[in-house]
Amino acid sequence: MKNKTSLSIFENFKVRRIYDEKKEIWYFSVVDIVAILTEQFDYQTARKYWNKLSERLKQEGSEVVTNCHRLKIVAQDSKMRETDVADVETLLRLIQSIPSKKAEPIKLWLAKVGYERMQEMIDPEKALNRSREYWQKQGRSTKWIQQRMMRQETRNKLTDYWSDHGVKKGDEFAILTNIIHQEWSELSVKDHKNLKGLKTQNLRDHMTEAELIFTALAELSTRQIADHTKAEGLEQNKVPAKKGGKIAKDARRALEQKTGKSIVTGENFLANKKTKKTLS
Repeated sequence: MKNKTSLSIFENFKVRRIYDEKKEIWYFSVVDIVAILTEQFDYQTARKYWNKLSERLKQEGSEVVTNCHRLKIVAQDSKMRETDVADVETLLRLIQSIPSKKAEPIKLWLAKVGYERMQEMIDPEKALNRSREYWQKQGRSTKWIQQRMMRQETRNKLTDYWSDHGVKKGDEFAILTNIIHQEWSELSVKDHKNLKGLKTQNLRDHMTEAELIFTALAELSTRQIADHTKAEGLEQNKVPAKKGGKIAKDARRALEQKTGKSIVTGENFLANKKTKKTLS
């Protein structure tokens, strides 16, 4: 099945989805929808709820579980893993099985987001505007939004290079990303998330302006070095990943020496709390 994966936002919840271009249908992660309906931010708790609910529905003879599919979507560890997904019609039936004050809002959202994504595929600028509006509603500064979008453009160019030169999406993308991040920040992606007190949240959405800039520098350098050396496949691309990360690390250390302040911090944009940890 030819498809594209992406994220969508409902309030403070992220919903993973995959588009079947042949059938022209969006499939949404069932666990992510269950998390919204039960107002549960913990992924494992939402997954257990869905497992128990699916067993009950099967016993009742419901076709909801039967109509769900198992497809590979990016998981919490950034790897491509199979998970239950369903189209809008099936999800609307599932919503009826879960008592929730979010039922009606999410029904409207599902209908709306399906239309929006079709429009974005015709006009990609709409997707950029939607992201900008989402960050504005969160209270992000104009400068931060500009840096975040610049960083995403840099990231897209790098992943496009990888895709065109024998690097597989999912595990191999994650391996190279972690090499770059470890090299420039001297922390793995996981350790950086832990420093910021993040669990399922996207690390990039909680980076400071400086962290975004140095991440972009590392990935820009990686792509240009890879292009210069004509790197092919995972193993060859590990070399420019380390070299690109080191360029950003050297620049980070130089700035930190001048300012006496750490670039890599525990600051985040969580709604309920803001950690103030700083890497020592």
